[in-house]
Amino acid sequence: QVQLVESGGGLVQPGGSLRLSCAASGSVFSINDMAWYRQAPGKERESVATITRGGVTNYLDSVKGRFTISRDNAKNSVYLQMNSLKPEDTAVYYCNAYIIKSTMSWEDYEYWGQGTQVTVSS
Repeated sequence: QVQLVESGGGLVQPGGSLRLSCAASGSVFSINDMAWYRQAPGKERESVATITRGGVTNYLDSVKGRFTISRDNAKNSVYLQMNSLKPEDTAVYYCNAYIIKSTMSWEDYEYWGQGTQVTVSS
């Protein structure tokens, strides 16, 4: 059983910062790509930032220079540092990971966290 547990969401004023964390636990052998997605009311879920196992990153254009994704492979964790937050960043943020569960099969499986609310408002 694999779980992705998120933390760090909340209410912040424009220009503020939040740090989201996500840790995978359970039957985890290794993790390939990890990512943060978000979904605002009335909009489709979109990829905010991705990071490969080797640390190669990619960002949504609107968050470049403000958000930083990182990971700690020893802790099976991924983080999203969000600075200079704007009201348009308001959304539910979801952790995503492709996890290899066992060497019996090297196939990876996609997992999602439950989501954490980020609200940017004055």
